[in-house]
Amino acid sequence: MVELTLMRRKSPLANAVEQLRILDNAAELPGFEDTLSEHGLRPLTGHGIEVLQVNVGKLCNQTCRHCHVDAGPDRRESMSRETAEAVVRVLAATDIPTLDITGGAPEMNPNFRWLVEQARRLDRHVIDRCNLTILLAPGFQDLPEFLAQHEVEIVASLPCYLEANCDRQRGDGVFRRSIEALKRLNELGYARPDGELDLTLVYNPVGPSLPPPQAKLESDYRLELRARYGVEFTRLYTITNMPISRFLDDLLRSGKYDEYMQKLVRAFNPAAVDGVMCRTMISVDWQGRLYDCDFNQMLELPVTAEAPQTIHDFNLKRLADRKIVTGRHCYGCTAGWGSGCQGSVLG
Repeated sequence: MVELTLMRRKSPLANAVEQLRILDNAAELPGFEDTLSEHGLRPLTGHGIEVLQVNVGKLCNQTCRHCHVDAGPDRRESMSRETAEAVVRVLAATDIPTLDITGGAPEMNPNFRWLVEQARRLDRHVIDRCNLTILLAPGFQDLPEFLAQHEVEIVASLPCYLEANCDRQRGDGVFRRSIEALKRLNELGYARPDGELDLTLVYNPVGPSLPPPQAKLESDYRLELRARYGVEFTRLYTITNMPISRFLDDLLRSGKYDEYMQKLVRAFNPAAVDGVMCRTMISVDWQGRLYDCDFNQMLELPVTAEAPQTIHDFNLKRLADRKIVTGRHCYGCTAGWGSGCQGSVLG
């Protein structure tokens, strides 16, 4: 049995149509495309594909308050071997350098290790979006060794270096188990200054606020985790909470939705637009459908109709410079220093 951390039930806003209705009905807010036009930045198009991000399913051993995937132990969506094989064929037929595997807890997909092995045989950089606690769960305790053996970069959520704040967002006991997992990864060579095993931590705010400057927060994390727990890491990413799924639900329940959306719009930074992640990545869902980013995937906004729609008819040339599909949620990636799967865009 996998150890479960249950915080709350599945979001009532799991339906993408309802989420889009809420986002679109904020009539007092400008549309994202209008803001792009105002700054001479429309249309937003791709700049090639450097990252193939694959969401292998929504099954997870945790149920976190901020999760835009609405993942949890009760989810059954899971990528098949047939679709995983199509992902590998795309890697083999292109020069896309990075395979970014996410979920849910991606390690719980039965094809996870096979995907890692195949991508590494093709000499591709592999990222595992890991929640850390899965590394301690029964049946998965050999994962740290597997990841180290295949030189997989681990990108792990740790929303605070204080136990109470972290557990408030991710569940009771999660922080303690996360620290235990981080220590195990350090023992295996992750985050050594002279090593090649990267361990990236991810911070996202506990509530409806924007992340602080990434460099300053990374310094604080490094000092606190080293002093309190003897834990080392390679780098820290800051990511803005997106008004999607459970976080959108929390905003509405707390009456802070309008305030948060206005904050994102006011913080729009045109300088961040050039570096948003959708311009250099393609997102693949558990069924093989294609999206501009993981957030569009959760809102069921596929790539433009003029582009290939699934991993099975993938065409790099037609996808590389496609027009990006946008919505009001995109303000989350262009607010302040900018935000994406690789952390802040600026500074």
